[in-house]
Amino acid sequence: MFGVTDFQRAFELISDKLTRWTQALILLLPNLLIALLILTVTFFVAKMVHRVIERLLPRVSPSVTLNSLVATIVRMGVLLIGLFFTLEVLQLDKTVTSLLAGVGIIGLALGFAFQDIAANFISGILIAVQRPFTVGDVIQTETYFGTIERINLRTLDLRQVTGELVRVPNRKVFESSVINFTETTQRRVDVPCGVSYDANLEQVRAVVLECMRDFPDMLTQRPLEVMFTEFGESSINFTLRFWIPYRRQTDYVSAKSEAMLRIKRAFDHAGISIPFPIRTFDISPELLDKIGQRLGRPPQPEPEPEQ
Repeated sequence: MFGVTDFQRAFELISDKLTRWTQALILLLPNLLIALLILTVTFFVAKMVHRVIERLLPRVSPSVTLNSLVATIVRMGVLLIGLFFTLEVLQLDKTVTSLLAGVGIIGLALGFAFQDIAANFISGILIAVQRPFTVGDVIQTETYFGTIERINLRTLDLRQVTGELVRVPNRKVFESSVINFTETTQRRVDVPCGVSYDANLEQVRAVVLECMRDFPDMLTQRPLEVMFTEFGESSINFTLRFWIPYRRQTDYVSAKSEAMLRIKRAFDHAGISIPFPIRTFDISPELLDKIGQRLGRPPQPEPEPEQ
């Protein structure tokens, strides 16, 4: 049974333990105050540095996403430094070592588990730094074509010409070929067409060049070309080439449409025909009889041989 002596012994052990803890706490009290002061100063400095960086970075980099990322990383770095100093003051060296080892192990595990996310994140940073394209540019990837609406650290928001919003992972954009149609502000318009084989090709060239005179927004310093490309199945094909200022996809589509209208109107006026494909079918008399029988017609008599 639990006697009075055992109770007194347990009470003395607990009291002794509490006394030693109290003494240790009193001895550690100055360090606790210093650690609390360090943490307070660290939070204040981290917040101030974050604000300063957010004000200074836009003068160097126009990327809002990248600026926010850099400011956040610097702020977290200041907080970590303050935390490590606090642990040193509290004489928790082993805790600091354990934290560093734990951060390394966790970082390695997360790197393997979320390598695709990490790759998209790093690609987003590289895109923000190198700036191969910006918001508002018209680009074409291996799969999509449209206008960039937003560049995030993981994805790129691309508005297709048909209206759909596509979020393309930054890794696929960074590693694949991308055509930036807005980079040069000029674009060549190719209009394929064809004329009949009996047409006078010199007349065709002259008519096309004449109908393109005074074309709106056409760049006169660039050549206006009519190039005959091939002998097709039912037409001699050519391509009209001219250059226009390019700001958005509507400029290209409108210019090509207007050129097609002018060519058709000029060909109608000059009597030049644009042929369509013609197919000739050879049908045997036996097949014609079978078709006639299905339609309820009597079979055609075979011609008598000549005497």
